Amino acid sequence: MGLSDMNNEKQKIVIVGGGFGGIELAKKLRKKNVEVTILDRHNYHTFQPLLYQVATGGLEADSIAFPIRKIFKGQKNLTFRVTEVEKVIPENNTLLTTIGEIKYDHLVIATGSTSNFFGQTEIEHNAMPMKSIPEALNLRSLILQNLEASLIAKTPEQEAELLNFVVVGGGPTGVETAGAIAELKKHVLKNDYPELDIHKVNIYLVEGSPELLGAMSVQAQQKAKAFLEELGVTVYTETRVQAYDGKVLSFVDGRTIASSTVIWSAGVKGVVLDGLNTEKIVRGNRLKVDKINRVEGYQNIYAIGDVAAMITDETPNGHPGVAPAAIQQGKQLAKNLMHIINNEPTEDFKYFDKGAMATVGRNRAVVDINKIRFQGVFAWFTWMFVHLMTLVGFRNKLVVFVNWVWSYFSYDRGTRLIIRPFVKADKLEAEDQKS
Repeated sequence: MGLSDMNNEKQKIVIVGGGFGGIELAKKLRKKNVEVTILDRHNYHTFQPLLYQVATGGLEADSIAFPIRKIFKGQKNLTFRVTEVEKVIPENNTLLTTIGEIKYDHLVIATGSTSNFFGQTEIEHNAMPMKSIPEALNLRSLILQNLEASLIAKTPEQEAELLNFVVVGGGPTGVETAGAIAELKKHVLKNDYPELDIHKVNIYLVEGSPELLGAMSVQAQQKAKAFLEELGVTVYTETRVQAYDGKVLSFVDGRTIASSTVIWSAGVKGVVLDGLNTEKIVRGNRLKVDKINRVEGYQNIYAIGDVAAMITDETPNGHPGVAPAAIQQGKQLAKNLMHIINNEPTEDFKYFDKGAMATVGRNRAVVDINKIRFQGVFAWFTWMFVHLMTLVGFRNKLVVFVNWVWSYFSYDRGTRLIIRPFVKADKLEAEDQKS
C-alpha cells in the first residue's frame, strides 16, 4: 500500500527518525486506529551506546544494528520508507523528502543528535566523529591503518603522530572510547604487532571542564579518572582545544600533541529539520517543546529525544540526551497523541531518571543509581547486563554476549579488519586532481 492510498479517515502520524524515541513511539501505536509512517535515511536502528566498540574492533557493526522493517514485522498500521527529509512545510502539513511529498496530520521529529564542533570548521574537517555506524567503521579503519603505517614510518616525528590517539570530550562516550583503545594497547597490540614498541603508543583524554563525567557523582568522576590512569591513559582536564590541522592538536594554553587520530566526543547538537521557526531552537540546537513534547508555536508538530528541549524549573537545560529519556518520551507521546485525536485531556511528561553509568574497560565501570553508587567489577557486570537488555533483537543480544565472553577470557578483540580503507576528503580531492 502506497502512502497516498492510506485510509483518509485515519489520522496520519509521521515519525522522522528510527532511533530509540521514534521506535518506541511507533511500537506503542501498534494497535491504535491511526496510520503510522516512519522515515529514516537508513533502513536500520543503531544502538549508539556501543558504537565505540565497533570503532575499536570489539564488535561487528551488524551486531548493534537491527532492520527497522523487522522491528515492526506484522504491525499493519505502519509504513516505513528510506528517505531524507529536506524540508517541513507546516502550513501545508507536508514534508518534502527525497522520495517526494508526504502529508501528515501529526508530525513527530525524532531525528536525534550529531557531533557538535561549535563552529570550528577546521576541527570538524580533520577530527573523527562517532555518531553513526559509518563513522565508527571509518574510525576503526583509521586506527588500524595508522598502526600499520607506524611500522614503516620514516621519522620518529611521523611515528609519534601515527601512534598518538587523542579523545576529546570526557563524557561517557569519551571515557569509554579512551578505555577501549587502552585495552587494545594492553591486550592486543603486543600480539598483533610484535615489532611495535608498545611504549610509543599513547592515549590522551582531553576534557574542558574540571572533571570527567560531569553529570555523574564525584565518586564516579574520581574513580573513572583513576581507572583510566591505571590503563595508561593520560587525562587532561580543564584543557580546551584551539585548533587541529590533521597532524597537530593545539590547546588554548599553548600545549600541542602531534596526532593523526583525534576522536571528537566533546558535544552534540540536535538535528533540526529545515522549515521550522528558528526562534524555537534553543541551546544545543534543540527544539523547545512544551510539557507534552509539542514544539512551541505549532499545534501538530512534536519533538522527542535528543532534538527536544523541555525547559522547566526542574530541567532548565532540558532532559539529558540519553536513550531512557527518548524512550520514555516516545511512550508518553503515543498516549497523548491518542488523547488529542480522541479530544481527551493530555498528560504532562515526567522523566524517571534511572541513573547513569560508564565503563572504562575490563572489570572497570562506574554506576550511579539515585543515591546508590558503586564502581569496579560489579558495576561492570551491571553495565553489561543493562546494555544487553536494551539491545534490539535476540540475535544481537546473543552475538554481543558471545563476543564479550570471548573477549573476556581470550583478552582478544576479533574484528580488527580494514574492510573499507578510510581516506580523508582532501586527500581524495588531491588524488583526483593528479589523475
